[in-house]
Amino acid sequence: MSQHKGKIIAGLILVFILFYAVSVYWSIEPSRVNVITQAKQDAQQRGEKLVTGYTTTTALINVASTLLNKPGGYLSNDVIPPSIFMDNMPAWEYGALEMTRDLALSMRKDFSRSQSQSTEHEALKKAQPQFNISSEAWAWPSAESEYQKGIDLLIVYRTQIADLNSRDSQFYARADNLRGWLKEAEKRLGSLSQRLSASVGQERLNTDLAGDKEAHQATYTPLQNQIKTSWWEIDDVFYESRGATWALLHFLQAVEYDFADVLEKKNARVSLQQIIRELEATQEAVWSPMILNGNGFGFVANHSLVMANYISRANAALIELSELLAQG
Repeated sequence: MSQHKGKIIAGLILVFILFYAVSVYWSIEPSRVNVITQAKQDAQQRGEKLVTGYTTTTALINVASTLLNKPGGYLSNDVIPPSIFMDNMPAWEYGALEMTRDLALSMRKDFSRSQSQSTEHEALKKAQPQFNISSEAWAWPSAESEYQKGIDLLIVYRTQIADLNSRDSQFYARADNLRGWLKEAEKRLGSLSQRLSASVGQERLNTDLAGDKEAHQATYTPLQNQIKTSWWEIDDVFYESRGATWALLHFLQAVEYDFADVLEKKNARVSLQQIIRELEATQEAVWSPMILNGNGFGFVANHSLVMANYISRANAALIELSELLAQG
C-alpha cells in the first residue's frame, strides 16, 4: 500500500515539474521585431507596393498575430492547467491587446478617412470590433477565432491600400490623425503609470474637477483618498505594462516611418525617437524571480516604481510630441 502511495506522490511531483517547466517556457516574452524590415519583406513576398500606411498596418497585424502564435499560443482564456494557474503572461497579453484595440480604432475612424464626413473603410469597419471581444472568452466564439478574423481583415485592408487602382482604400498620414492616436496612447500610459505608482500606497488629493468652478460629477467623492494596488495584483499590473509598452514600441517605430514627412515638417522626429528610447528601457530583462514591492527608498527594490518612472517619462514626451503636432 505504501509503495502504491509512493508511486502516486512521485507521479504528482513529476506532473508538477512538467507543468512548471511548461509554464516557464510559455512565460517567455516575445522579442521585438523590426517592423520596417518586416513590412518590406511582406510587401516583397506578396508582390505589393510599400505605400504609406503599409508599415503601420503591418505592425498592427504582427502584434496581434504574436498574441496568438507565441509559445503556448493565447493563454488568457485557457481553462486547463498549467495556463489556468498562470497570470503574468495573460496580464502581458492584455496590455498588448489594449494597445492593439486603440490602434485598430484609430485606423478605422481616423487614418483611413480623409475627413469626418467620409465613409468608413469596409474591411476596417469589420476588423475593429473583432478585437473587442472579451480577452477571456473561450467558448464559441473564442477570443482567438475573433482576433484572427480581425487580423485577416487587416490583411485585406493592407492589400487594398497597396493596390494603386483601389482609390477608395487609403491611409492618410496627417498630423491631426497622428495626434488623435497619440492622445489615446497618452491615456493608456497615464493610467498604467498611476497604477504602478500605487504599489506602495499613497494619499492622493481629489483633482477630478480642478480648473473649472462650474464642473460637477455624478456622485460625491472624498477630497482625499488612500490609493494602493493590492499585493496580489502588483505583478499583474507590472506585466500588463510590459505588454502594453512592447506593443506601443512596434507601433511607434512604424509611425516614425509612415509619418516621416509630417514629423520632419514639425521638427518632431527626435521627440518620437526619445519616446521610443524611454520605452525600450521598460523591456529590460527582469532578473528577480518575483516582482518586488519595496517601499520608496526602502531596503528592497520596487520594480513597479522603476517601470512607472520609465512610463511617466515616455508619457510626458508623448504629450510634448502631441503639442508639437498641433502647432502650425
